[in-house]
Amino acid sequence: MMTQDLHLPETMAAMVTMGHGGLEQMVWHERWPCPRPSAGQVMIRVGACGLNNTDVNTRSGWYSKAVSDATTGDGYDQVGEDDPSWGGAPITFPRIQGADVCGQIVAVGDGVDPLRIGERVITDGWLRDPDDPMNKNKTGYFGSECDGGFAEYTVTASQNALAIVSDLSDAELATFSCSYSTAEGMLTRAKVTASDTVLVTGASGGVGGAVVQLAKYHGARVIALASESKHDDVAALGADKLLPRMPDNLRAALGDEKITVVADIVGGVIWPSLIDVLERGGRYTCSGAIAGPMVSFDLRTFYLRDLTFTGSTVIDPQIMKNLVRYIETGAIKPALAATYPLSELREAQAAFIAKTHTGNIVVCP
Repeated sequence: MMTQDLHLPETMAAMVTMGHGGLEQMVWHERWPCPRPSAGQVMIRVGACGLNNTDVNTRSGWYSKAVSDATTGDGYDQVGEDDPSWGGAPITFPRIQGADVCGQIVAVGDGVDPLRIGERVITDGWLRDPDDPMNKNKTGYFGSECDGGFAEYTVTASQNALAIVSDLSDAELATFSCSYSTAEGMLTRAKVTASDTVLVTGASGGVGGAVVQLAKYHGARVIALASESKHDDVAALGADKLLPRMPDNLRAALGDEKITVVADIVGGVIWPSLIDVLERGGRYTCSGAIAGPMVSFDLRTFYLRDLTFTGSTVIDPQIMKNLVRYIETGAIKPALAATYPLSELREAQAAFIAKTHTGNIVVCP
């Protein structure tokens, strides 16, 4: 039996991705079937939903091993249908994407406390097997393996709807879940402490800016790479030193800085320089490759300098709970670049892909 706090509509407005390809694959529907919570789930009236690279990469098919180009947001001529999603498995269409929901619980399924109705929540995107939550092979992602938040209503497991008490707007809260949990996952995997100096690529983007803030929260010194027109914005996030997005000579640009950690979401042609500037025993952590996934790798640098490489995708379950605490105490702040109506998601995603903004872009139903 479902418990609800109002008469729920049978249909809703939603932006629905119909298949792999360009922006034209996102189709606006004003009477899409409205979901209902199953046992263990809650239904959320969406107040805002943030945009992320995973939305673009899944739609375009960029995750497929058949694709070797940088992220552009365009559809690709060759997409391996066996591995076009973040998890390396086929994705089912039509699909409502969108992982970063802030909203209010309006109904609950069997087994969920009806007192949750009315709670303001943000979503934890990682869908886990409740009987085996640490098994990375049994995870999915909200808006990828199931419908997400680019709609007026959505449903998710009760444990994935995290209650939050904050004076921030829905749009501001919708900037956190994916970008900041990705950033905290990278820093956790690399074991960043106050003794580290962290070099951050793509520091003006959602994840990069979150890495800057969170690395500073953990006490590290932060050197940020970003377009010079965005340096003031990145400095406001706490970066100790700003460098151009792709310096001609990274080692010279760093001067006497001793880089113990590289937190990379860019990849591409600058990648060998990032590895070359790491101190002996340094750590490289990666959760993206927007400038291109194929890089040149000298194994001698890797083993002769005793480097540690960590990929970071599936985060530890505690990370989202920690983020809620950081938000509620004001330890981190949103970097909201722009808001768009949900019906203008195509325009919002085009702006996101153009990367002229600093921070996160959000759509509101």
